[in-house]
Order: sequence, then C-alpha cells, then structure tokens
Amino acid sequence: MEDSEESSDEILARLTSAVQRELAAVIALKARKSAVERNEDNNDKHVTVTESEGVPDPQAGVMCKLQEKDDIGRIELVQKLARENCQCLQTDKKEQEKSEHQDDEVTTVQVKEQDQNVLVLKKVQSCRPAPQAGSVESDWRYVVVSGTPEKILEHLLNDLHLEEVQDKETETLLDDFLLTYTVFMTTDDLCQALLRHYSAKKFQGKENSDVPCRKRKVLHLVSQWIALYKDWLHEDEHSKMFLKTIYRNVLDDVYEYPILEKELKEFQKILGMHRRHTVDEYSPQRKNKALFHQFSLKENWLQHRGTVTETEEFFCHVYVTEHSYVSVKAKVSSTAQEILKVVAEKIQHAEEDLALVTVSFSGEKHELQPNDLDISKSLDASDRIFVYRKDLADTLNPFADNEESQQRSVRILGMNTWDLALELMNFDWSLFNSIHEQELIYFTFSRQGGGEHTMNLSFLLQRCNEVQLWVATEILLCSQLGKRVQLVKKFIKIAAHCKAQRNLNSFFAIVMGLNTASVSRLSQTWEKIPGKFKKLFSELESLTDPSLNHKAYRDAFKKMKPPKIPFMPLLLKDVTFIHEGNKTFLDNLVNFEKLHMIADTVRTLRHCRTNQFGGDMSPKEHQELKSYVNHLYVIDSQQALFELSHRIEPRV
Repeated sequence: MEDSEESSDEILARLTSAVQRELAAVIALKARKSAVERNEDNNDKHVTVTESEGVPDPQAGVMCKLQEKDDIGRIELVQKLARENCQCLQTDKKEQEKSEHQDDEVTTVQVKEQDQNVLVLKKVQSCRPAPQAGSVESDWRYVVVSGTPEKILEHLLNDLHLEEVQDKETETLLDDFLLTYTVFMTTDDLCQALLRHYSAKKFQGKENSDVPCRKRKVLHLVSQWIALYKDWLHEDEHSKMFLKTIYRNVLDDVYEYPILEKELKEFQKILGMHRRHTVDEYSPQRKNKALFHQFSLKENWLQHRGTVTETEEFFCHVYVTEHSYVSVKAKVSSTAQEILKVVAEKIQHAEEDLALVTVSFSGEKHELQPNDLDISKSLDASDRIFVYRKDLADTLNPFADNEESQQRSVRILGMNTWDLALELMNFDWSLFNSIHEQELIYFTFSRQGGGEHTMNLSFLLQRCNEVQLWVATEILLCSQLGKRVQLVKKFIKIAAHCKAQRNLNSFFAIVMGLNTASVSRLSQTWEKIPGKFKKLFSELESLTDPSLNHKAYRDAFKKMKPPKIPFMPLLLKDVTFIHEGNKTFLDNLVNFEKLHMIADTVRTLRHCRTNQFGGDMSPKEHQELKSYVNHLYVIDSQQALFELSHRIEPRV
C-alpha cells in the first residue's frame, strides 16, 4: 500500500466492520484489556430492567445488551424484549464515555434468544434533519449488522413506516434485503415468513389495534418486491402461489380493516388487475367473481410471458471456420433460413448455396431445415452451428480461410464513425437495459440455476469480448498497409465517440482490441499513424489504466451523467471483491453489512439507467450499418489472429 494514493479510509470502506475489527484487533488489544478491567470494577452498576414483578430467568428469557441509558425504549424491538422477560444490562454513563473511543460495542445492540445472538444492530447517525430543540426525536438510528433471516425481516418491518415517502435509510434497508435475500433464504422461506407476519393477530405484546398497520407494512414490502423483480416473480411457482394467497387474504380482511382499501387497489394495480367496483359494493357473488379473476392470474402471466418469449432475442454464433464465426442477434421466433440469410450476406456468398448444420461435441452432425424454429433452445451448451456449402454436403467441409476472404473489401471504411459508434451504443444499451439487478447477485454467488438468471448479463459480457475480437479481426484481415492504417485511425475515432456517448463498455472493448498483441505488434502500421491520432489514442488508453484500482476510469465515470453504460467486467470485479473479502455468515448469522455493500454496488445499474436514451437513435437510412453492427464477423482464436498478423507483417 506504500504506492497507493488511496487513503486508509477509502481502502477500509470496501471492507465490512467485521473485517475492520479483525484488522484493528492487534492495535486495540491494550485498550480493550483496560476497558475489560474497568468493566469488572463497575459490575455493581449493572441494572436489570423488566416489566415483570418477579426476577426473570436468564435461561428462559431473551437478553439484550445495551450500552446507553437512552437506548432503552428507543426501538420497538427492545420494547418487545422487555415485555418478554428481557434482561437489559446498562453500563454506567461515565464508564461509557471513557471507553467510547476504545470499544465499538458502545454503539452496538446484541439481541439474544436461548443464549444465542439472533440480531446485531449498530447505532449510527441518521441522515434525517436534526431534531428541533425540545423534541424527543433523535438523529440516531439502528442499522442491521448481522442476524438470522427471520430477525432481519422482523426488524425491517419494524423500521417501515406508512407515510407517503419512506426516509432514505429505510428504503435502502428494504432495497438491500430484497436484492440479496436469495443469498440466505429461499423465495419459499420468504413467502412463508411474510404470510406469518401478515396473519399475526398480536405483535410485540400489542393487541388488534396494531394489526392493520402490520398488514399494511407487509403489503408495502410485497409491493416493493414485485416492482423490483417484475417478470422474475412470475416465473417462480412459490411466489405465484404466495401472491394469489396474499391477495385473497387482503380481499377477506378489507371488510374488517377498511384502511387496507388503499393497499388493495395498489396491489391490483401492480398485478395488472383492474377492479370495476369498490369494496363497499362487494356482495358475496361479486367477491367470488373477484376471486375467480384472481385465480386466473396464472393464465394472464403465461399469456404475458408468451408474448415476451416471441420477441426475446438471443445470440447465435454461426461458425464459418473452426475459429471464426458470425455473431447473429436474432429473435427466438427466427427460422433457420432467416439466420442463414444474415450469415450469407455477412460472408458475401449466395444464400441458396449454403446450409446450416449443428455439430455436437462428439462430432455428430445434423442439418437444420429452413423452417426450423427455436434454435437457441434446441442446442446443447457444447453444440455449434456451422455454415456449409451444399455442394460439399456429403463431406461437410467448412469454409477454409483463403486469400479472398482475407483481402475482401473493407466495408467499415465507408461508414461514418459517429453513426457506427451510435449503433454500437444502441446495441449495448438494449442489452444493458435488460439486465436485472439480481443477475449480478446470482453471477457473483454462483447460485444453483444461476445460468438461467444471468442470461442478459452474460450477453453483455460476451458482446464486450466480441467487439474486442472484431476490432482485431477487421484489422488483421486487411492485407493492404494503407487501408490497414485507415482502419486503425477509424477505430481510434470510434472509441473516442463511444466515450463521448457514455458507452464505456464498447469504449474499453475497442481500446483493448487495438492493444491486442497481434495488433500492437504491427510496427509498420503504427509507424504510419499520424501524431494526432497517436496522442488521442494515448489519452483514451489512460482511461483504461488499471493502476490505483482503475482510478482514472472511476473518476471519469462519476462525472458522466446518466444514461451511461459502465464497463461491466469492472463492476462485476467490485462485487466479487466485496464477496470474497468478507464472510457471508458470521457466527451463524447473516453478515448483512456485507450484503448492504454488495447491494450498494449493484445499484450502480439503477443510477446508470436513471434516464433513458431516446429510442432508436439511428437514422432509418442506416439500416445497412445497423445490420453490420448486429452481426459482427469474429475470429475467436488468438493463435489464428497471430497467424494472420505474421502473414501481413512477417517478423523481421
């Protein structure tokens, strides 16, 4: 860290307090021993607080260790514990002031059940406006450090309030939980816990007066959950059954608790259900009709998902040789003939002379018929699609690399660089905008079935790699030195435009493509690049400098206003660093501090998509350019690229 320009605070900010405490343990050892000795001297100052007349049994009750007198009664959870035979150990205020800077337990509340910690809260300063003089409100609040899933959810519901706008900290806690709950509990577990909280007739020792408030809090959480996950919940059987059940319960409860009418309407709005009558007009027949409508939600979802499926797009690599392919972005409903048409245009060969053939890992071949559908789902992970000439169908020899393909006309030289960058941005934005925040969680934790839940993220990462290979492929397939120099200049300008358009994903990919070893070794080509282009490229390269944890990129990216597309591999690296640098569970409790840090990083996607690029920004007359960007020709073998590089500029 001697050469690092980051301060200690900046470095420690990427670690949870649990790790920070471990790092500080050696330094603070002497101070801690001193604090322990003082604690032993002041044992007689501990006070037992309880509402029961008898002395509570420590084994049977719940213990909550508090460090400040005004902590008692500060939060609902502590009040509940006091009613249930809780022992509150309160340190002397003078002793607390002495050890305030020596022991982080001063601001920590540990909730125990059966002599086991179930929730650890940390007292922090709130972002709310400072309280007025004489007000009982405090600018302090409690945040979750760790706990069991049930207690974290319970604290979350306690923390919610039902004003029109939640305070920022509460919304953040709710968002943290919803984004990361899959790490420590299943969706079925969450559904069952929410149903228990919704149906509870008593909470914190309070009778029915607080029941509607509790129900409304649960419904608010469910609404936020649906809004965050959207179609994801529609694909999970547990959540579908839960939503039907909770909706039925609200319909039943709205007669006893009319205050739920607002939540009911909001719930219906979120689920796309439009009621024709108010609850006041409900008769038993109308109620049954509403329930029938509710039970038909499954059909509505299936119909909705079917519509989406037909328009969903997928990436299809059609191999021309063993090491080169055409990247085809096609709809799921596309036929084999439609894909073949794109490939034929890309490789400049007559479509009627070609055929698509799937080749399995074992070498088994199967020719695709023109009207075959759903190609993306019919392929195994190891299968490849090759394009073959029909007159060689018996031997099924793929196209071989030849001089004609290497010296083919360079179409990109006739394209406008700004428009080309704009098409790259449109393509990347369509992928980036479809990534669900949860995909980063699944990708990082590699949960079972994660592959199905990281498809859009994988597409964007794949696209970044393809653009890098595309740059190298185009340059190395150009055997004429003059045109090759023009190509390098073209790509430098495109990279600059990508940066100006705030598409950092393609920007990084193009710069890395120009820095590929097989391209950077072309000394004859780089010698002929004009000085101003070399200077521009040097400036662009500086943004990709990885030193100081990519400080140059991070500083530039912070200054860019949304909408913008981040360099996704680096964002994933940040999430992975937090994941691998901090334990997910501490003493069998969920390390929620770690999950908050991960959720905070994942929310970068939300910030980048605060605004939207205005529709399809490419002119209609540039359909050829759009088709070019959507179907890149790529050589994905570094060995093949080096062979081309040495062919056009042999080693001296």
